[in-house]
Amino acid sequence: MKVLVVGGGGREHAIVHALSKSNKVTEIYAAPGNAGIAKLAVCVNIKDTDVENIVAFAKDEGIDLVVVGPEASLSVGVVDELTKAGIKAFGPTKDAAQIESSKNFAKELMAKYNIPTAAYETFTDYDKALEYVKAHSFPTVIKYDGLAAGKGVVIPQNLEEADLALKDMLIDDKFGSPKVVIEEYLEGPEFSFMCLVDNENVYPLEMAQDHKRAYDGDKGPNTGGMGAYSPLPFITNEDYLYALNNIMIPTAKAMVKEGHPFKGVLYGGLMKTKNGIKVIEFNSRFGDPETEVVLPRLTSDIYDAFLAIVDGKTPLLTWDDCYTIGVVLASNGYPGSYKKGAVILGADSDDIYHMGTKIDDNGNLVTNGGRVLFCVGKGKTLEEANKNALKIVNEIKCDNLFHRTDIGAKAHKKF
Repeated sequence: MKVLVVGGGGREHAIVHALSKSNKVTEIYAAPGNAGIAKLAVCVNIKDTDVENIVAFAKDEGIDLVVVGPEASLSVGVVDELTKAGIKAFGPTKDAAQIESSKNFAKELMAKYNIPTAAYETFTDYDKALEYVKAHSFPTVIKYDGLAAGKGVVIPQNLEEADLALKDMLIDDKFGSPKVVIEEYLEGPEFSFMCLVDNENVYPLEMAQDHKRAYDGDKGPNTGGMGAYSPLPFITNEDYLYALNNIMIPTAKAMVKEGHPFKGVLYGGLMKTKNGIKVIEFNSRFGDPETEVVLPRLTSDIYDAFLAIVDGKTPLLTWDDCYTIGVVLASNGYPGSYKKGAVILGADSDDIYHMGTKIDDNGNLVTNGGRVLFCVGKGKTLEEANKNALKIVNEIKCDNLFHRTDIGAKAHKKF
């Protein structure tokens, strides 16, 4: 079978890597892919939002299945157009992807179907939003309604910070059309629960926890994620069943009832609060970097699983009971401004996923993004997985990268 993976980051590298293990898959293509993906797939120079050319390529090459990675691709309707052209595509329609592309859509759905989440209000007017913030306590949570590449959430600690965020989103239109959701601040460990969804049928994947802050000890600005690990010792079987039966399944059923049937990966960004598990956000695709620590634990055939969801059949999912820890190597300055083009040496391991790399004109592997590489260690314990991940990190030579050393530390105090 021929498979096309849409996207060019660490998530897509992990998907390509998992697909490369399938004995059903003979050829893998990636649009646009990256320098790491190029070792396992044929990279084609098509932007992940270029719907017309993605469809044309899939037709011309006789692609059997397209797997769509990024939210931006889903939000422009690439799955809709592929399906119209008679090409099997794994991922939700543009309509169903609203659960991620509009925070307000997701909050209204949760309110209507009693899915546990933080109290909220939605605003398009700066003065009314500021008035609302003044009437409530800090910290609070301000979210841009649409897609903002993981940068549309601010947690102001005071009025000055809240005012700045509201001006960015509602007056300066920093991310696009002005609309924000303001939520109560919840406390507790966050975790990611991704499920394969076929309309009302929900098939859970293993859970993971992402680390959003840039520096050790959860210090510094929020990022797209600096590392992740799986499974989660702080999640009990009772927690798991509650999240599945009170959040993920009811959400899939609600989407069908509301006329937005969902097929693909439904990602629950959840929090274990003192008042129970609540939804922080939903995404309509595999998480990044969670995918890079979850898929290496999958022992069944991912191609079969993707195809089962597309065809309305039950996927078989089996897992290795090991621990995985992944550490992001990011460009100095990230998530602010950073330089590209620093030469990378020693990034040859199969346990490294490329997030932002390219081959330069001299044939060197160089940095080409904020988050650059993702090193995954496996082990029978979290300690062992962490040790193995950092061993891979230390073999990489580049003078413009930094990383966290404490991924998973809260779950296991010994390292």
